Amino acid sequence: MPRPWEADASAEMRRRVGRAPLSLGVDTAGPDCPDIWELDNGDFAVIGREATDAYRDRLPPGVSMSDDERLVVIPRSILTAAKPDIPDT
Repeated sequence: MPRPWEADASAEMRRRVGRAPLSLGVDTAGPDCPDIWELDNGDFAVIGREATDAYRDRLPPGVSMSDDERLVVIPRSILTAAKPDIPDT
């Protein structure tokens, strides 16, 4: 049975949502930059620390991850800085 939503790997990154990690003090201009990007199809890409194994066995009731999904963690400041840029619809 097909899923109602699949990630479109052909979508391009259109714009950063929020402020650059360097401006928030969560990056040192190195390769390890947590970030949020809006894709050209309207979906969002989140770059963060992969933490699937740390959380898989202790997800709250009603929360699950498929084998092809990963849980990533981003700093609070990245998400709160992105809030004004996230559309309501």
